Amino acid sequence: ESAVVMEGLKELEYRGYDSWGVAMAQDGAVLIEKSVGKIGEARSTLPSGAAGLGHTRWATHGGVTYENAHPHVDCDGRFAVIHNGIVENHQDLRGRLSGSHVFRSETDTEVVVHLLEDEMTRVPDGPQQLTQALMAVFRQLHGLSAIAVLDGRTGKLAAAKNGSPLVIGLTDEGCYLASDPVALLAHTRRLVFVEDGQAASLDCSGPQIFDIES
Repeated sequence: ESAVVMEGLKELEYRGYDSWGVAMAQDGAVLIEKSVGKIGEARSTLPSGAAGLGHTRWATHGGVTYENAHPHVDCDGRFAVIHNGIVENHQDLRGRLSGSHVFRSETDTEVVVHLLEDEMTRVPDGPQQLTQALMAVFRQLHGLSAIAVLDGRTGKLAAAKNGSPLVIGLTDEGCYLASDPVALLAHTRRLVFVEDGQAASLDCSGPQIFDIES
């Protein structure tokens, strides 16, 4: 539910931020709602869905604009990506991608979603295709990051981390993902902390953990 994602973002307002956004999987694509400024009393207008993600951003690469707010979406609108950290080699990656992808922001994060778009065409189809593609992307990034991606076609989530925090919350109805357990405590106390160099796959059956370099 988009309302659940919004509640989690409000729990993390203490960290400071200058923009926010939410993505939900719907009809084979991702629907995005984002805004500059504080969440305040805002409520998401996105339709209900079984899978979604959200993010509050503190600007590093690129100014405080709607375009630079997370989540970022690939060219076809299938994937949404959020990111904590810095992609130190984003300029080199953007230069490599710019001939075949349309960039809509000034952020380092947007290179991740376009790399993922390419890797999904290289990784064999299967239940872990999204996670395998994200791990292939993560191996190309320099710097400390935590990344989560939503596939609007399958409703699956995948995440990977090196340096920035990432925690999974387990419930009988499904699972949650956050950068701080504070955002999950209203739903569960059953927590799994993702370690550096690990990736996680999340769907209705629960999480699976992988080593990124394996």
